[in-house]
Amino acid sequence: MPDSYQKAPLRHVELIAYLLAAWSFVVLFLEPIIGVFLNYRSLELATALANLLLLMFTILNHVLFKDFKRDGKVIIFDVIMLLMGALLLAFQAKFAIFFLLIRQTYFIIQYVIFKAFEGRFLKLLSGNPPVSLMLSFVAVIIFGTVLLMLPAASVKGQVTHFLDALFTATSATCVTGLVVVDTGTYFTLFGQIVILLLIQIGGLGIMTISTAFALMLGQRITLKLENVMHNMVGEHQVVSVFKLLQSIVLVTAFIEAIGAVFLYVSFAKVLPTSQAIYNAIFHSVSAFCNAGFALWSDNMMSFVDSPVVNLTITFLIILGGLGFTVLIELYKNVFSNAKVKKLTLHTKIVLASSAGLTILGFIILFLAEYHASMEGFTLSRRLLGSWFQSVTMRTAGFNTIDIGRFSSASVLVALALMFIGASPGSTGGGVKTTTFSVLLLSVVAMLRGKRNLTVFNRKIATSNAKEATTLITIAAMIVFGIVFFLMMLEPFTFEQILFESISAFGTVGLSMGITSSLSYPGKAMITLLMYIGRIGPLTMIYAFSMRTRQPNINYAEEKIAIG
Repeated sequence: MPDSYQKAPLRHVELIAYLLAAWSFVVLFLEPIIGVFLNYRSLELATALANLLLLMFTILNHVLFKDFKRDGKVIIFDVIMLLMGALLLAFQAKFAIFFLLIRQTYFIIQYVIFKAFEGRFLKLLSGNPPVSLMLSFVAVIIFGTVLLMLPAASVKGQVTHFLDALFTATSATCVTGLVVVDTGTYFTLFGQIVILLLIQIGGLGIMTISTAFALMLGQRITLKLENVMHNMVGEHQVVSVFKLLQSIVLVTAFIEAIGAVFLYVSFAKVLPTSQAIYNAIFHSVSAFCNAGFALWSDNMMSFVDSPVVNLTITFLIILGGLGFTVLIELYKNVFSNAKVKKLTLHTKIVLASSAGLTILGFIILFLAEYHASMEGFTLSRRLLGSWFQSVTMRTAGFNTIDIGRFSSASVLVALALMFIGASPGSTGGGVKTTTFSVLLLSVVAMLRGKRNLTVFNRKIATSNAKEATTLITIAAMIVFGIVFFLMMLEPFTFEQILFESISAFGTVGLSMGITSSLSYPGKAMITLLMYIGRIGPLTMIYAFSMRTRQPNINYAEEKIAIG
């Protein structure tokens, strides 16, 4: 068949797809307006059926007019989407429209990136990975903001204020957990699902997901993008990007599924089956992604006595905070048949520092809060409360004890733990455990009069020490600047503002109760801090790998007085 006959229907299908996507967006989110003039339920059903028919016609066109071997992945992907859309239609037409709209949006973005303007946009992004990372987070945050602003996202059916929606979308995408409205009561099921998707996308990493989709759809990955992917997850070995992504997705799905099963056991005792399943999935994803979003108004305080909930949530947080490279390496070592099993220096430092910080935090909180927020608690509740808060303070944001009642000593410990955060390539934030470890090893080396940083019979590169010092200095300067402006804008105490700022920068999500009371300028600054905290350290690492060549000039060395 001539190409002209092949391309003509495909061009019409693409045009109809774009128009239908715009119409689906209107139907999905402008129900109050449409409902005044038309029968909304009938229109909703017709729109869902139109999306399914268009997808069926698209699949048919691919089968008839294209090479199945070359486009087989696209066809299989569309068939899966068609089946999922049909299943959702049987449940509710709105969910089917939203699901298929995600698929259409992705293909539109794919067209803009890979095909429009002769691929110049792709060359621009792949040529500057730090900018690509920053723009990808901005794009997802803006998209999430628009969705959360719509009447369909709020229980009252009203348009959410732009800054409140932006704050929530940023908090979810940057897996922070700070909230200006109560997630469980303010947002509808649709709004909560949007938040859940933003958490999962932000936790896995936007470039991880986009690269995975590109590989699924047969796109070739450039060497620069491969380097970005390896740097983002902390993988320095020569590993196939496809295998790396496959491992990340499988590990994430497996851990979140196991976590959801354990949480369901406890939630089923207080909730109906369907709600227990939904809450278990939501909180498992939120915990593994270190997001800290909860559907209860008191966060997790009602489960302070539940060993199952406490241990499940904390171990999900710990696993999510270790980093995908560490998890994959541990998995390979456990199930490997090799007689000699070795861990890399990175994994050893991550495990040692994570365990040390968690245990130290547990002991300090148990002692400091004995006669403060845990006054009158039983021994078991004290142990569970201290353990839970010690784990969650480093990056997650859940709480089983009222943070506003913490003693000053515990607040000081919390500030340190939040600033350090999780490990590189993980779902958490902060300056990272390895950065803190390298800085600590530098101090030990100086006290011992050693020139080199050594640990576990290995020498750490001098460049790592410079990077750690630079990263912590920049982080401290950013937090100091935001705190300074917040002190001028907000009526709260220095302790409350500092706690809120470091919590935002470390993408932790804990608060002393001032988040919802912040002014709109204050919310905007905390939003900026959450964004910088999530992409800042990664962007700086990418920037180091892209440094331009410097002239080979050696200057005369001269010492200055220090201290």
